Amino acid sequence: MTARPHLEQLIARARRYAPLPMAIVYPCDRDSLLAAAEAAKAHLITPLLIGPRDRILASAEAAGVDVAAFELHDIGGEPAAAARAAVALCHDGRARAMMKGSLHTDELMGAAVASKGGLRGARRVSHVFVIDVPGHPRPLLIADAVINITPNLAAKRDIVQNAVDFAHAIGIEIPKVAILSAVETVNPAIAGTVDALALREMAHNGEISGAIVDGPFGMDNAISAEAARIKGIRSEVAGQPDILLVPGLEAGNILYKALVYLARGECAGLVLGAKVPIVLTSRADSIQSRVASCALAQLKVQAQ
Repeated sequence: MTARPHLEQLIARARRYAPLPMAIVYPCDRDSLLAAAEAAKAHLITPLLIGPRDRILASAEAAGVDVAAFELHDIGGEPAAAARAAVALCHDGRARAMMKGSLHTDELMGAAVASKGGLRGARRVSHVFVIDVPGHPRPLLIADAVINITPNLAAKRDIVQNAVDFAHAIGIEIPKVAILSAVETVNPAIAGTVDALALREMAHNGEISGAIVDGPFGMDNAISAEAARIKGIRSEVAGQPDILLVPGLEAGNILYKALVYLARGECAGLVLGAKVPIVLTSRADSIQSRVASCALAQLKVQAQ
């Protein structure tokens, strides 16, 4: 599958810069190595392969990928050791981003967010998807469908600000944030609607900066200006959001997969809030999705 127009534009923008040194953590499978090779070929990254040399070379041979030109750090033992080595390379400045290979997410993120020696930043770590849906006039950013399971208000504030800062990095000057829920009115029985009201106040008071924040919205009146008009909703965000804040991981995961598998969207994603961007791949991700995610990491680093 080729990248969709919105992702293609982001890839083209990222290619203006020198390739980003990226630690590919435990790339002991076909897709991890193919993605690294394709991203390098696209002038997006310089891969640093971190893991057991024998397994990496065997996987490269099986995948038909030539890794001779890539820097390889031979780290034996459990995958978590490769994750810790990658984090150390980021601390040293030799790597400026990381991408998950064939290890488990908790092994990679455990090293990344460790209280001692990890890559924690000032805010809570969160994830954003950039989804290119055919026929939709702009990319949709969804936060957070991967990291934070049931975020409280403080976590949602960080999730929003991380996504807003990232939107700036990819060229959205004043992103519009739609806070999603099941309904568009504040209902004390639905915690997400109460949080939406508080997040709007935070944006009004400057606790969330650089964006227009509104909600709660049902998905229909967030995306459709006509649906919002019919329901009498007047908002700068309704019908034209850049960022969709989901109430929790379950809802976000269902939404992004529906857009990918039913609406034929193509997605890329990034972990935000750490000292370096992290590409957190899924086994089901296409190579193009992984390459586009490398472009997002490059744009985030350049904005920093």
